[in-house]
Amino acid sequence: MRCAFIAGCGYIGIRIARLWREAGREVSCLVRSPEKSQKLREQGFQSVAVSFDEQEIPVPDLSASIICYLVPPPGGGNADTRARNFVNAMKGSGTPAQIIYMSATSVYSETAGGVVTEESPTEPASAMGKRRLDAEAAFLEYGVANGVPVTILRVSGIYGPGRLPVMQISQGQPLLREDESGPSNRIHADDLAAVCVAAAEKSEAGGIYNVSDGHPGSMTSYFNACADLLGHPRQPQVTREEARLVMSPLMLSYVTESRIVDNTRMLNDLGIRLTYPAMAEGLQACR
Repeated sequence: MRCAFIAGCGYIGIRIARLWREAGREVSCLVRSPEKSQKLREQGFQSVAVSFDEQEIPVPDLSASIICYLVPPPGGGNADTRARNFVNAMKGSGTPAQIIYMSATSVYSETAGGVVTEESPTEPASAMGKRRLDAEAAFLEYGVANGVPVTILRVSGIYGPGRLPVMQISQGQPLLREDESGPSNRIHADDLAAVCVAAAEKSEAGGIYNVSDGHPGSMTSYFNACADLLGHPRQPQVTREEARLVMSPLMLSYVTESRIVDNTRMLNDLGIRLTYPAMAEGLQACR
């Protein structure tokens, strides 16, 4: 059995780690905090705490391992320095068998509600999207130079138990008016973990996959559904012009970028059968 190595073993990573352990793989993890590292060790996983912001990251021998990189980019700039630090660290270690990088659908160009496939243009408007695209390039360049297949998972909005927008709802932060809110996309945390595991098994030649449940809905409808589930009042709604004045830049980018993410390749090539193919089912599992 190939060893599995997870860089950034948090909310999604621990789900992947458990699935891989159930499959008989030996799992090692790199995380950013000593506290998280200790918790992972208590659950029986090998774990080391490191700073991904340092240029020299200590990594173990990665020979023939499956690498799953889940570390979010740093704030600021258009480059993902954490991903590039990790790639540089890999150059001084053994050559892995496969790399899976969890990217985001923010790498795509704005489509004003149009459909995006894996062949759609990647000209992101947001700085976060540009950092994600930079990380994709870093891993793909390493893969070409070292003969390592690289799988890119372009993930839509993640939700799941403990990952609902409780703070935004309880604070009554404004939402874009429903009639001005375009389509957005989501994936349940458990389904995302299953996709990562399937990518390790069925995409050894590498490739790019959109990850979504395939049932887009507006960001406003998602927040309203979460408020109803949690028993909170729904948030106030504002026009697009008002949103520019009252929303944070990050939230504004979420609500103004709109697209429909095509997940056909994920379903067909990876043989995925989603546990939560629609938001209503997934939210019920978050109770």
